[in-house]
Amino acid sequence: MAEVTRKRQGEMIRTVMEVLSPYADGLPAREVIRLVEIELPPSEYEAQDYPSAYGGRRYNKIIRFATIPMTKAGWLVKNKGTWIATADGVQALATFSDPAQLMKESVRIYREWRKARSINDVSLGEDVPDEAPESSITLEEAEETARQDILDYLFRMPPYDFQDLVARLLEGLGYHVAWVSPPGPDRGLDIVAHTDPLGVSGPRMKVQVKRRSDKIAVDEVRSFTAVLGSSDVGVFVATGGFTSDASAFARHDQNKRLTLIDASALVDLWIQNYENLSETARQRLPLRPIYFLDIR
Repeated sequence: MAEVTRKRQGEMIRTVMEVLSPYADGLPAREVIRLVEIELPPSEYEAQDYPSAYGGRRYNKIIRFATIPMTKAGWLVKNKGTWIATADGVQALATFSDPAQLMKESVRIYREWRKARSINDVSLGEDVPDEAPESSITLEEAEETARQDILDYLFRMPPYDFQDLVARLLEGLGYHVAWVSPPGPDRGLDIVAHTDPLGVSGPRMKVQVKRRSDKIAVDEVRSFTAVLGSSDVGVFVATGGFTSDASAFARHDQNKRLTLIDASALVDLWIQNYENLSETARQRLPLRPIYFLDIR
């Protein structure tokens, strides 16, 4: 007989929401589960691994399984390994103080979503099934692990290798890289690229590259715009991302054309344009697609 009741599932999703509520930009799924475990330690049963082909720790998979209806209810967004609590989710947390009722409501909305799409229902009854959750949970974990491995690789990359990676990506996007800053002071500019080989048509692109773990503040973004001419396009690439003030400045500066790219956006661009990269460029961040059976 299953040992995880709907109340227990409700406690899990409530704790997920409580952990995420202070973070407007969300947290990596692994970090969410780690923090949930601190607040809500697993039972002996939950701490065990699943005795099946899917395998893995029950606790982690049960939490992921319990969050499926939350995403369809609009309470939780899962985006490239990051979980984000929505305003509706925070409101549901305040409305349903009883964990069992919170879970029941999320399942109700989830079933309405499936019914509207004529999708056969899955087992979301009073208890979590004793067998391992469906393969989509394993796929979710695999995708998150793969993406995190790629991001970790970028963060470990020597700064000038990372700078060259950005230059090679621009070439894959169809731009002509005219100059890459050599080691030493760059005076706020790392790459210059054009839309044609001679640089006589289209705007000139100026790129600043920072391989750092901390967020780039608005003052650094403002300083970068000082090197941009009136017709230049500015691209600021930073692995650690940008503060909210820096992002707002880039959006609202009417005098400059400026794009901010964090590590996640850079990975997306690399994947989307991988086939257009040279073999030499691919070695900067080599990737291999893997296909999973995804029957839902």
